[in-house]
Amino acid sequence: MTQTTERPQAPGQNEKPGRSRLRRPHRAWLVAAVTFMTITMAAGFASLPGLLIDPLHEEFGWSRGTIGFAVSVNLALYGLTAPFAAALMDRFGVRQVVAVALTVIAVGGGLTVFMTSPWQLILCWGVLVGLGSGAMALAFAATITNRWFVARRGLVTGVLTAGGASGQLVFLPLLSWIVERQHDWRPAAMVVTVAALTIVPCVVLLLRDYPSDVGLTAYGADGPPTPRPAPRRGAARRAVTALVSASRTGTFWLLAGTFAVCGASTNGLVKTHFVPAAHDHGMPVTAAAGLLAVIGVFDIVGTIGSGWFTDRFDARRLLAVYYALRGLSLMVLPLLLDDAVRPPMIFFIVFYGLDWVATVPPTIALCREWFGEDSAIVFGWVLASHQVGAGLVAFAGGMARDAFGSYDLVWYGAGGLCAVAALMALVIRRGAATAPAPAL
Repeated sequence: MTQTTERPQAPGQNEKPGRSRLRRPHRAWLVAAVTFMTITMAAGFASLPGLLIDPLHEEFGWSRGTIGFAVSVNLALYGLTAPFAAALMDRFGVRQVVAVALTVIAVGGGLTVFMTSPWQLILCWGVLVGLGSGAMALAFAATITNRWFVARRGLVTGVLTAGGASGQLVFLPLLSWIVERQHDWRPAAMVVTVAALTIVPCVVLLLRDYPSDVGLTAYGADGPPTPRPAPRRGAARRAVTALVSASRTGTFWLLAGTFAVCGASTNGLVKTHFVPAAHDHGMPVTAAAGLLAVIGVFDIVGTIGSGWFTDRFDARRLLAVYYALRGLSLMVLPLLLDDAVRPPMIFFIVFYGLDWVATVPPTIALCREWFGEDSAIVFGWVLASHQVGAGLVAFAGGMARDAFGSYDLVWYGAGGLCAVAALMALVIRRGAATAPAPAL
């Protein structure tokens, strides 16, 4: 599975007969590992708002709609930042952009402990954390994959996407335990701040922008190393130009529409409102957060598996299957919520976990197929639609709970949207794709 590079011999050193030269993994795998770790941390930061809805409501008396609005700002900026961040990475380098983004997250998370008004929640957690985490969104994963890999792109995309699930798996139980044990949400916010600052040295020391920076070719590429391209000025203009060009195709709008439904049915609904919805039925917060963490476990399996499938099967049909199954599961969820964790709920969690972000590898593959060298930026715009959809449902879910005293209407509505997304995926036409690289 790993392409290897040979360590050159020192002058005058002779190889002993029958002994092969020392072999080591391609540097691309180290870069992918650092990227995975960074995305994992970013997902951990994003997992906190769902745990804060009830504590903030109880401490400050803010409505769930108001808190949901701050979460929606976070989710929307997370998506809208992604295409500009991808262009900035071409201009200033990946390391610089990601290091600054982590610092912004640390500032936003740290300042929340001093807030006393809703506008401060919107500024700190909505704007600052939203902007910072958006720079480390899945467009970051697409950028690294496009630059460092020719072979195994689908699989690597799946692994990096699974970083989001890993962050949820690691941080959700920890943060929920802190909130419940300390009877205070502030220590949990400080954990996020410290974690963001901790990862900065790893990014600066280990991450590299291009294979040519270390004298290598991309994993699976033939020929000599490709020289590092000159920095592209006008990052904002390039991001907008890519959007204008892509928006002239129906494929872009279909991908954006399906991914908006993806965000609405995952980050906007389940990640934000599952814990308070389960708590409404008498389930302890730690138990509900633990179920979301289990989703993270199976999300890793499902996303990596989806990457493997994307290397081998039609991405459009994969998307249709994923959305159809997700819609059916959401329609059933209101019947499963109870004061304790029972076997049908466990089945839902496993099933939903396998499908959580399985849509990402085929969506990135279709962007690459249709939009070529601008595919990472175009995917950033598609991701923006994902987060706008998530933000709208995060806000609408809180408003629905305030108005009707239940989340049932939102679950059913999201299930219907997933059915529409399945049909939209089947309408996407084939692009001028290059044949997938052979597996090495």
